Amino acid sequence: MTANLNFPITEAYLPDMMKYICVLAQEYESKKITSWELMENNVRTFFTASRLAEIEAIAQGWHDMATDINGITLIHVVAAFVSLLLCPEYQKMSKMQQELMKWIVFFHDLAKRIRKNQRDALHGFKSAAMTVKILHKLGFEVSFTYDDFIDDWIELVNSARIKRENPPGYIQDNSKLPEIIAGIEKLFGHNTPAVLITRTVLLHLSISVVQDWPADAPLTPLEIKKYIDIELLPLLKTMMIVDNDAWALFDQATKEKYRRETVEAFETMRPD
Repeated sequence: MTANLNFPITEAYLPDMMKYICVLAQEYESKKITSWELMENNVRTFFTASRLAEIEAIAQGWHDMATDINGITLIHVVAAFVSLLLCPEYQKMSKMQQELMKWIVFFHDLAKRIRKNQRDALHGFKSAAMTVKILHKLGFEVSFTYDDFIDDWIELVNSARIKRENPPGYIQDNSKLPEIIAGIEKLFGHNTPAVLITRTVLLHLSISVVQDWPADAPLTPLEIKKYIDIELLPLLKTMMIVDNDAWALFDQATKEKYRRETVEAFETMRPD
């Protein structure tokens, strides 16, 4: 795969942010940043109100995500980017897969909102619903049915929820996945870059891989086999590695534990 990709790349739309993350990853790797306090101060200094406004103009919803609960999710997303650039799986990927991964990390928590210390168990679905409109705006290729179908698909995804009592709230309704995933291909075609980005964002909360963070609505083994194909598998695996790694950036033992558990979980998911 050459560097001339047939879809937009992050550096074209987010040049300052991507340069900053590259430098931050180097500083973390060289142990110039050694604590969450240093990381948080660094992130808050870079992401000024004007920078957040610039990103918001590209990706609607990013400002609300970045400022929710004093920037907790923003710091996590930046940590996930740092983990991504240093991740062996990412470093071994093709140029196309690497660019897809950058967009996936950028979008994966777009709709996440934390309330009363509760997990947002729907933000995978909700972030995918927000992502599809932004991908079109950025210039990702869409199918001829996109304009006719997009609003109904977003309504379908946002309504795919089940109320639960303990803990109180909502979880994703996986029974809607056949229609949701078929709809993604109806919007963008078969396993196009936009499809792979959207499917990874959609499903990144759908598998239990780390004992400390069990999925609220995990896919069954049959659903995993049905919805995670050979093209999606390395993207979803890498996303979940860096997502979990980003929560333990300054705890080496926990980082190693999370990585080991995630890799082991995905070893059982190889498509036939």
